[in-house]
Amino acid sequence: MSDLFLDAPSTSEHNPRVSDLPLPERDLEQVPLAEAMRPKHLDEVVGQRHLLGPGGPLRTAFASGHPHSMILWGPPGVGKTTLARLMAGAFGLDFIALSAVLGGVKDIRDAVDRAKATRARTGHATVVFVDEVHRFNKAQQDAFLPHVESGLFIFVGATTENPSFEVVGALLSRAAVYVLEPLTNEDLAQLLQTAQERNYPDLEIADAARKMLVELSDGDARRLYNALEVVATAAGQAKQSVDVEFLRATLPATLRRFDKGGENFYDQISALHKSVRGSDPDAALYWMVRMLDGGTDPLYIARRAIRMASEDIGLADPRALQLALEAAQAYERLGSPEGELALAQVIVYLAMAPKSNAVYKAFGAVKAFVAQDGSRPVPMRLRNAPTQLMRKLGYGQGYRYAHEEQDAFAAGETYLPDGLPPQNWYEPTDRGLEQRIGERLRELRERNRSAADNEGKK
Repeated sequence: MSDLFLDAPSTSEHNPRVSDLPLPERDLEQVPLAEAMRPKHLDEVVGQRHLLGPGGPLRTAFASGHPHSMILWGPPGVGKTTLARLMAGAFGLDFIALSAVLGGVKDIRDAVDRAKATRARTGHATVVFVDEVHRFNKAQQDAFLPHVESGLFIFVGATTENPSFEVVGALLSRAAVYVLEPLTNEDLAQLLQTAQERNYPDLEIADAARKMLVELSDGDARRLYNALEVVATAAGQAKQSVDVEFLRATLPATLRRFDKGGENFYDQISALHKSVRGSDPDAALYWMVRMLDGGTDPLYIARRAIRMASEDIGLADPRALQLALEAAQAYERLGSPEGELALAQVIVYLAMAPKSNAVYKAFGAVKAFVAQDGSRPVPMRLRNAPTQLMRKLGYGQGYRYAHEEQDAFAAGETYLPDGLPPQNWYEPTDRGLEQRIGERLRELRERNRSAADNEGKK
């Protein structure tokens, strides 16, 4: 691949090539492997081909000669910090890194002072990188706005959360959003090979162990480097090669990436819910186990199962709600891991149960109607009359007691507010028990229509 910066002056004091930037020699005792392996040039970045490949938006932005503010949204260990540093190096700009976890308004003020001094000295803006920007509150995020507006800052925010919800609108409108993806297994295998050759050339890693290292890294380069560092140290001390058994004995228990409060959490819950709705028990079990493997609270899955039973199955199989409640109780009694089998059982049942969202739709339709309709009074005949005064005022007069009517149904009676015509908000499906419910409802509605017609003829 040709040098990205050939079109830009490479001799300018403020626009050197990234590969020309001085970097310290690696000290294995001091510099973590993940930091030592950080790319020094854009062409060394592995992954994110949709952004960095030929014609990709970030590659075009780097080559344009005009840096701009951006939000880098993606999971951990995919290159957000690296891209921010490379951008500063590519344009020869001062680089300030802030952590929203540890920093505050004072750090922002210090960054402003330093950026102003840099502008006075060089005339250039400063790249201000904010890691985990979603952890800054609204006021802290707003503090960047005037300096982004004035061009003092080239703002680069990194976040693992959806910026639509976690970054203030004013800041979001002033920055381009780039979505970074987890690294593929092929990407990680390439990084592993390079890191081993460069840092541990004498280390022997069996193919099966190499594959396991890649899979345990779960798309995260930092996790891969940390695991390799641990394994290489242990193998060096034991003076042996690395196989699968050695990995299992050496690495601490490694859970797959699962942010219990973040975007990945809601993506996996969405996948679980849609798998149940789509009647795919294998996919539903897969996503449930992925969540358990990642450390989510099993009772959260139980609560979601209760929701699925009401939203997607409803009266097509009323037993689904009962079984979901019982599975939650079973887990509360047994705990993990025994109680997780009860959750698996109900997830499979929900996936295979007949589906109906008729009650869910009816509930939503009535909520929407009530929200925009006036406060209609309860008809006098439907009001309870526990006192003599209420009876004198007409409460309950004209009410037809259904149990005294044929088939315990008062044909022609209306229970909606006066003046509101009959509604068909609930429309049963023809699946499961709801098919019989639909037949019964159509019969009752027809009897109501016949009674109304007869009343109109009198």
